[in-house]
Order: sequence, then structure tokens, then C-alpha cells
Amino acid sequence: MFGLSYSKFDSMTYVIRYKNGRIAQEGRGLSFFYNTLNSSIVAIPIGSNDLPFIFNDTTNDYQSVTIQGQITYKISNPKQLAELLDFTVNSAGVYKKNDIEKLNQRLVNEAQAATSAFVHELGLKEAIRSNKAVEARITAGLQASPAVALLGIEVLGVNILAIRANPEMERALEAETRERLQQDADQAVYERRNFAVEQERRIKESELNTEIAVEEKHKQIDEKRMEAQLQRAANERQLRELQVQADIAVETQRAQLLEQQTANERQQADAQGYVLDTTLRPYRDLDWRTLVALNNNPDPRFNIALAFRELAENAGKIGTLNISPELLDSILGGPETRETRSTPDSTPPRGNQKGGR
Repeated sequence: MFGLSYSKFDSMTYVIRYKNGRIAQEGRGLSFFYNTLNSSIVAIPIGSNDLPFIFNDTTNDYQSVTIQGQITYKISNPKQLAELLDFTVNSAGVYKKNDIEKLNQRLVNEAQAATSAFVHELGLKEAIRSNKAVEARITAGLQASPAVALLGIEVLGVNILAIRANPEMERALEAETRERLQQDADQAVYERRNFAVEQERRIKESELNTEIAVEEKHKQIDEKRMEAQLQRAANERQLRELQVQADIAVETQRAQLLEQQTANERQQADAQGYVLDTTLRPYRDLDWRTLVALNNNPDPRFNIALAFRELAENAGKIGTLNISPELLDSILGGPETRETRSTPDSTPPRGNQKGGR
């Protein structure tokens, strides 16, 4: 009624009320009555906003890529923004113009301008994998842009959600990557098999080395046994040699002993011979008759025997000699014969001797 109206705004909205072209009231979260005939209200949201964007660019190998992301910003100087864009609202609180879209488009354009030169320097594969680098370029470009500074905008962050090539190129890259991955898989299979073969070869070599080591040990044991046998044989030979030498020494000493005994016995025999020779030398030149007489043997048979010897020596001078059997029997019979003759039954011997010269 009469153009009078009431408006109320929240705390995240910066409000500027103009009356007759001049600022009558400004601030955050205002509520007031105003005359619609001579007043206008500017309402600028000062909370943070998320601005999604998507734009195309070209790499240095003339491939088109699509960059998709999001810019987070807030309006830090609403009065400065109100000088450049129209955020006027009607009595119902609805914006008369949609300048917020214009603001967003300017930010997107600044972001594309900040990243375009960088993407033009990259190849397709490098560009697809350069999300963080593009984020840094857009952030630095927006913060350094004079146009953004004039708008009173503070950039809070930039996120790149995806950098993609066109579908045909993606399929080609997928096929190339698929082939490369298949090759990598084949290479992995080959390396795994080669590794298995290598491990098996190492196991075989280890087994062979173990067998060689065992054979070497057996060889060393055989050599030690042979050395022990040779040493035992050498010791036995030395023992036999020592025994032979001992036997030789014993035999030598025995021969020396025998020689010494023989020499002693010979010397003793020589001494005895010398004694006998010296003892018998006086009797050697004597007549045997003298020796017999010196013997003084009382046996009559001995005297008869001497008589017979005398007869034998003088046989050439004897004509006839008669010896009775009784005489011979008495000579040869001995004491037993004499005892027999002394018995009563015995017949006394008779003899007859005739002699003549």
C-alpha cells in the first residue's frame, strides 16, 4: 500500500539498499521497510559457492580433450561486485537479472585461459594424466587474474574431476593400453616361467653341487683310508724291518758269541793239549814194558795178555806153541768162569805146553 514493503534477508546475504540512487543502508542479514517507488535493493550471497565447469582444449598432438572440474569460491568484496554486476532483487526477493550466471561464466573463462597454454604443451597421454598440474595452473591463474580481483572474488580451491579424450581416441588408447597390458601380462607370464625355470635350474645346480660335495667327501674319505692303509703298511714294514734288524743283531751277537765260545773252547783245548803234551812228554820216550811195569796191575789176565804179546812179537822164534782150551777159557771167562771151575762138579783144566827155541 502506497509502495511500502518489507524485506528480510539471512546472514549469508550482503544487502545494499539504495534510496534515490544513494546507499541508504547496507550490511549482512538486514530486515527493513522501504518504499518501492524510490528504493532498490541489491542482495549478494557471500557464502562459498561450488562452480562446476567443463570445457574442451587441444593438446600439442592435435587431440581434443575435455576438462571437467569444479571451482570453489566466495565473494569477498560484495560492494565491488555490485558495481560490476546487477544483483538487484524485487519486492519478492527475486533477482531481476541472472548475473550470477555471468559471474560463473567469467570464472570458467578465466580458468580455461589459465590452463589452455599448459595443455597445448602436453601430448594426449600426458594431458590425461596431468590432473594435479591443471589444478595448480587454474588456481594460480585465477588468483593472479586482474579480472577476478576486480570482481571481488576469492578462490578457495579448484578440483579437476576428469581429463578425457574423445570416445574414439579413448577406445584407441584403451586398445593400446589393453595390448600393452596384455604384453605386460605375457611378459609377466614369461618372466614367471623363466623365473620358475631359473629356480629349477638353481635347484638342480644345488643338487649337483651337493652330489659333487658328497663325492668329494667320499673321495677324501677314500684318500684318508688309503693314506691310513699306506701308513699302516709302512708302519708294519718298519716294524718288520726293525724285527729283522733285531734278529740280525741277535744272530750277529749269537755268531759273535759262538765265535767267542769256539775260540774259548779252542783256546781251552789248546791249553789242555798243551797240558797233556807237557804231562805225557816224559812218558813218550819210555818203553811200554816200563810203563806196564810202572802200572803194577795185579790182574793175572793182564799179565797173561802181556805174555801173549811177547809171544806174538817173538813168533818167528817160536817153533811150536800149545795152548789148551782150559787156559783160554780161564783167560777169557773172567771171574764167573773161575767161580764155575771152583765148584765140585767142575773138572779141573789140563794143559800141555811145549816149547822150544
